[in-house]
Amino acid sequence: MTDKVLGVILGGGQGSRLSPLTQTRSKPAVPIAGKYRLVDIPISNCLNSGIHRMFVLTQFNSASLNKHIKNTYHFSHFSKAFVDILAAEQTVQNSGWFQGTADAVRQCMHHIVSHEFDYILILSGDQLYQMDFKDMIEKHIEAEAEITIATIPVTGKDATDFGILKADDENMITSFIEKPKTGLEDWVSDTGPEMQAEGRNFLASMGIYVFNRQYLINILNDNPDEKDFGKEILPRAIASSRVLSFQYEGYWTDIGNISSFFEANLGLTDEIPKFNMFDSNHTIFTRARMLPPSKISGTTLEKTIIAEGCIIQASRVEHAVLGIRSRIGQDTVITNAYIMGSDRYQTLEEIRCEEEAGNSLIGIGDRCQINNAIIDKNCRIGNDVKINGGPHLEDGDFELYAVKDGIVVIKKGVTLPSGTVI
Repeated sequence: MTDKVLGVILGGGQGSRLSPLTQTRSKPAVPIAGKYRLVDIPISNCLNSGIHRMFVLTQFNSASLNKHIKNTYHFSHFSKAFVDILAAEQTVQNSGWFQGTADAVRQCMHHIVSHEFDYILILSGDQLYQMDFKDMIEKHIEAEAEITIATIPVTGKDATDFGILKADDENMITSFIEKPKTGLEDWVSDTGPEMQAEGRNFLASMGIYVFNRQYLINILNDNPDEKDFGKEILPRAIASSRVLSFQYEGYWTDIGNISSFFEANLGLTDEIPKFNMFDSNHTIFTRARMLPPSKISGTTLEKTIIAEGCIIQASRVEHAVLGIRSRIGQDTVITNAYIMGSDRYQTLEEIRCEEEAGNSLIGIGDRCQINNAIIDKNCRIGNDVKINGGPHLEDGDFELYAVKDGIVVIKKGVTLPSGTVI
């Protein structure tokens, strides 16, 4: 796989649906599960599949992503392995930003083709799943396909949010429709007894593709006005080329908005989570920070994930994810929340000076109540702060926080004064 396949991870657009988490960072750089970044998921899936050469394509707020990848993915000097960033750049041929997924690959193709490979694996940078790409590529080769699309069975309710495909008895895709609103009965597929028993009768595109090298070069060069794989390139290809459906039945979710992001993170606290972080065959790689163990005093914990380096004195934490270096004060109650933590510790001298000046410390103070919330990194939450998200709150974007689907998102690095109520 190392010599045959090159991975390309698409960093996505502006990420407005994940705002305010994407106000200062690109989507792939958003922290997930308390200690990882979203981009670690596709990179780890590649490494676990024997694919060790990857490009990450990005154009929005890419500084933190560049820093994360530079500090994380180091390989032997005697290895061909690499994870490199390709940011949007102005050239003689291209003077604008990436206009879509296909356009991003087209604009970066002169960098990509300088490497030897037979197949190119194109992935999204904002999905949560564990997949062995070796199986997909082997099926692609066996079928003598020109493109393979990873598909996942979905219900009729979910089908309207995806590109839906139909395949023949050999799993060759015969037709495609983008986010169908009517006529769903014409798109029912034989997804197998187990999937059908769950009502998952429609094949949805996962945005994961394998292309033959020369085929991809040709189709991008021959159709320069087509900017997107899902909407333009693939429908054209299905009509004239061998396009294989590779059906995947494991856990997969698209981190498209705050609600799905929140649900995916809190789902990790389940007794048997659908996304298994404890599977040694699917290691998730990330930056090694050498943090101390977490320290917990007098806290009742229920369905909670705690990353390294935390100092917890809360009275109760339930159904929550606590990120690296989280500090939570005494008599605080946290439920249904993702606390992202912080990038540094304050020294004892800093803490003394801040307290003497009456300022809040990095972290969450004493006697706080936080429910249905995301606290972004490096926030200073004072004492006696009450945050209670839920459907009673109207969506909106405010100076210090935003509300999306009833979830309160405290923006990165802000200070909520003691006694604040949201």
